[in-house]
Amino acid sequence: MTEEIRIIRQVLNGHTDSFELLVQRYQKPIVRMIRNITGDSQACEDIGQDVFFTAYKKLASFDSARSKFSTWLFTIAKNKSLNALKRKRPISLAEMPEKADYHNPGDKLAQKEVVAEFDKALQDLPKRQRMAFVLAEFEELPYEEIAQIEGVRIGTIKSRINRARKKLAAAMKSRTGDIQ
Repeated sequence: MTEEIRIIRQVLNGHTDSFELLVQRYQKPIVRMIRNITGDSQACEDIGQDVFFTAYKKLASFDSARSKFSTWLFTIAKNKSLNALKRKRPISLAEMPEKADYHNPGDKLAQKEVVAEFDKALQDLPKRQRMAFVLAEFEELPYEEIAQIEGVRIGTIKSRINRARKKLAAAMKSRTGDIQ
């Protein structure tokens, strides 16, 4: 039995404080994924709270024989993010969050511009490609898990990620004149 399954059983047996352990483990990756999908750094915390609230309420429906807990939780986050995108107004480039943390002492302004351009290019991707790319590149999930979260075959995920990479490379080349 994994540690997560043990924690889930504790929560279901009335030790609700144990759920905090799961929140601590997954809060940063879930919020980061939401931010990268929605492009809204202000709403990602609220959506993240909603993800954990929903997971807590539906914890009894989690089936460890069907998926890992992380897959189940990322699926909830994906659905909440997509729902938020449906309700969301378009945001301007000036509102785009900075997602990369550069430690290079070079020109910070140029770095911010490149990051803003990449964020814009990422937001311009079709939702399915963006979702697969974010889960693979930012959350570093294996393709098999992404396929399970998305409910498609692994070949479809590979195709979506490959197309996303090509579109991002082309967008960055046309916007910045160079690809890092």
